[in-house]
Amino acid sequence: MPSFLITGTDTGVGKTVVGCGLAADLTAQRKRVGILKPAETGCPEREGELYPQDAALLAGFAQSSLPLEEICPYRFAPPVAPSVAADMAGTAIEVNRIREHLQRQVASHDIVIVEGAGGLLVPLNGRYSFADLAADLQLPVLIVIGSKLGALNHALLTFHCAQARSLPVLGYILNHPTPVSDNSDLAIQTNAQTLAGLTDVPCLGILPYMSLSGDVAADRVILSEHFQAAIDMQPLLG
Repeated sequence: MPSFLITGTDTGVGKTVVGCGLAADLTAQRKRVGILKPAETGCPEREGELYPQDAALLAGFAQSSLPLEEICPYRFAPPVAPSVAADMAGTAIEVNRIREHLQRQVASHDIVIVEGAGGLLVPLNGRYSFADLAADLQLPVLIVIGSKLGALNHALLTFHCAQARSLPVLGYILNHPTPVSDNSDLAIQTNAQTLAGLTDVPCLGILPYMSLSGDVAADRVILSEHFQAAIDMQPLLG
């Protein structure tokens, strides 16, 4: 049963948009898509409870009927690393609980998309990071790179980390997280070609800047079309 972890080279690189696009494309292929966001921080309060916005958005694009408690077992208000937020809340993130959530979804879906927070070394519990979680849950990783100045270093560091931890890397997606108004940014112009020459990790596609309108049904169609045209989905399907 294919499952994988979406991780980023930094915060704000577009992991959630990529996850939504993958979910939209896979559901268009009649796949039953599971979504697991082990921990989400920066959650606003809604009706007296913390609301995991990214997890809810991913669930909408996957057309998931699971309760958010099953999709996002840990949610915190402070916009900090999950381990820090858990410490502030006087609790701890338990790996076995995350594993149980994943196992239940694997049993009832064709594919499960697990979204991390930030990058591979973002801590979940003390020194235990998302890289450790990927290793323990035997999840290959899909790396989202935000195309901007500094992307080369961040990408190569992430590849090196995955290799050092013996994590299988399915490939990377080069995403443009912000609109480009002109061609003055040489880094954005050259990142794709330069990265291809610096690593043997396969590029599964390059995405332009995409903003969501808030209409999930309409956005699902648009993202599905974009991903069908731009992304090689085969490595993600095992």
